[in-house]
Amino acid sequence: MSTQPSQAPKAVVPQFSREIQLAARPTGVPTAEHFALVERPIAELADGQVLVRNTWMSVDPYMRGRMDDRPSYIEPFQVGEALEGSAVGEVVASRSAAIAVGATVSHFAGWREYSVLDAAAVTPIDTSLAAPRHYLGALGTTGLTAYATLTEVARVNPGDTVFISAAAGAVGSVAGQIAKALGAARVIGSAGGPAKTRMVLDEFGFDAALDYRAGDLAGQLAAAAPEGIDVYLDSVGGEHLRVAVDAMRPKGRVALVGAISGYNGGDPEPGPDLFKAAIREISLRGMLVTSYFPIFDEYIAKASAWLADGTIRTAETVYEGLEQAPAAFLGVLSGANTGKMLVRLV
Repeated sequence: MSTQPSQAPKAVVPQFSREIQLAARPTGVPTAEHFALVERPIAELADGQVLVRNTWMSVDPYMRGRMDDRPSYIEPFQVGEALEGSAVGEVVASRSAAIAVGATVSHFAGWREYSVLDAAAVTPIDTSLAAPRHYLGALGTTGLTAYATLTEVARVNPGDTVFISAAAGAVGSVAGQIAKALGAARVIGSAGGPAKTRMVLDEFGFDAALDYRAGDLAGQLAAAAPEGIDVYLDSVGGEHLRVAVDAMRPKGRVALVGAISGYNGGDPEPGPDLFKAAIREISLRGMLVTSYFPIFDEYIAKASAWLADGTIRTAETVYEGLEQAPAAFLGVLSGANTGKMLVRLV
């Protein structure tokens, strides 16, 4: 296993590490001024801890909510402290018998060059299955979100018509391909602009792609699915959710995964007609990926095979260097990415 080399070269352990801190809480759309690049000393390892040199980190839309000081399903970021999120890296020092120096691991202390972590907070990853960065995308919580949504939250049955919002993004692009693997007869995605809709069709294999920036989303969906849809994965909220519910067949299933249209505040867009949902016996169910961590191993086994045989194809938008992490994050919020947005640290 490449995650536990027997004779890894001894790494040079630095005394300081750079990190991105939350400088101030935004009102509305965040800007670069809400982040600060700070150098801090690396704490001495305690028994049972490891030091990870981060090589890749993820930025994701849900992080916008953590910039606000309000109750949610996850604690807010603290002003003057480093942000956090998924990352992968190499263990360069260890005081844990369970995690050896040289191991490649994933963890949740991104937004910094080096992370001091308890051994229980890192997960060794098998780099013989896929490159480490894939454990932040198709083999990470991104992929697990898509898989759990379509197998447990809004189950796809053979022959279904499935609608995926943000289909050129990290979750949506994988979800559409998983829907096909699960037997969906027709998969429709929405994306912003001709370049992204073309990629949804040509690279990710969707049957139809809607350009929401072109307007008349309801009309586009009706043309793509004249007999209606059975499953909708919602990452957008607002108009997308309203249009999807209007297009649902009886006993349709909606998975509420995200609502990026409202992450920056402002007046919310009109939501769905819940009376229509009631009389058609449509289910609308929220989804938090943390509830599905028990099936992570099951998913990785399937998804690594799908990656290897081409059932799942991925795309990435990569920013170089920790100092570019805020720009990458702001790009995710504005839809600048195709596929997974990543930051390469080394």
